Amino acid sequence: MKKTTGLWPVLFLLAGLAGGATALASQPRGVIGIIIDDMGKRLETGQRVLDLPPAVACAFLPRAAHTRELAERANRLDHEVLLHLPMDSVDGRPLDAGAVTLPMTKREFMSTVLDGLARVPHVQGVNNHMGSLLTRHPGHMRWLMEVMRQYGALYFVDSRTTTATVAQQVADENGVPAIRRNVFLDNSPDEKDIAFQFDRLVALARKQGTALAIGHPYPRTLAVLEQRLPRLAELGIRLAPVRELIELQQEGENTWQAYWSPSHRDAKNSKPSL
Repeated sequence: MKKTTGLWPVLFLLAGLAGGATALASQPRGVIGIIIDDMGKRLETGQRVLDLPPAVACAFLPRAAHTRELAERANRLDHEVLLHLPMDSVDGRPLDAGAVTLPMTKREFMSTVLDGLARVPHVQGVNNHMGSLLTRHPGHMRWLMEVMRQYGALYFVDSRTTTATVAQQVADENGVPAIRRNVFLDNSPDEKDIAFQFDRLVALARKQGTALAIGHPYPRTLAVLEQRLPRLAELGIRLAPVRELIELQQEGENTWQAYWSPSHRDAKNSKPSL
């Protein structure tokens, strides 16, 4: 009878390699974040957004009819809550209530931002609604970051409604944690186009490690998300809150840990003087 003892180390090695490959395959190959803008206008579609996984962030218009109620619900369900701050655009489209505009004085601007923050309970961040005009003006963006730093530990999301934006750059220069939007999910209302943009989001996350998308509470957008989000693990992708995406992008930077420390939050929790 032939001895097989010498085969066992090889078999164990092969089994270990196979197990290691399985473990590697199960590791996420990218992390995505998703923000749903224009929240607060409608209860029914707003609740449908809140039924999505908690890592989906919700950006609320400051004076929409259902902002306070839905923001309270969002917080209870562990969704991040953002102020979706209306800003001047280059095409002169009508602005939602609570907008900041180019002709405003610094006092008017800061007062409007503070009012918007106060109207959105549990606010953790700010992103711009429209703003293709205002986000290209460094002075106004400095005013915004000044308010955010003094209000509390808020982060900023540059929706990038124009390639000329300086908003994220100014945030970085003023010590406000910030991130930029990579993909708009629903510039086209066609469901196939929305699915294509979702696939772009996944591809970007695989390529660069993280990627952030913005969408809206449109029925077709929500249909795509309801279908695709439960399948992310199969794609090697993980959905994460926006704050975690910022942490991942700024990993290793001591300034981030200092900014989010309890002592910093306590020191910055007083309202700015106007």
